[in-house]
Amino acid sequence: MRSELYQGIVDSVMAGESRGSELGQQIILLASFIGDPRDMRRRYLDAMALVQRFGKRNLFITITCNLEWNEIQEEIVPGQHSHFRPDLTTRVFQAKL
Repeated sequence: MRSELYQGIVDSVMAGESRGSELGQQIILLASFIGDPRDMRRRYLDAMALVQRFGKRNLFITITCNLEWNEIQEEIVPGQHSHFRPDLTTRVFQAKL
């Protein structure tokens, strides 16, 4: 472990702080931060609104993009990886869709 990571804790203890709630700073994430509870709640409510409007579905299809498709591999330069070209993969995926 690196001791410098804990220097802020040592400084706070030396300053007389004894409660953890008084240490550090509060950071408020945007509601669009993926994985945040507000984002998950928004996604849930959006899904429930779709169910309420259109009813329950009995089929759910997931379509994925294969980064090894010939159309993608032919367009990247030698030594380049397809995951570094999201513009290209998106265009090929949309064309196939």
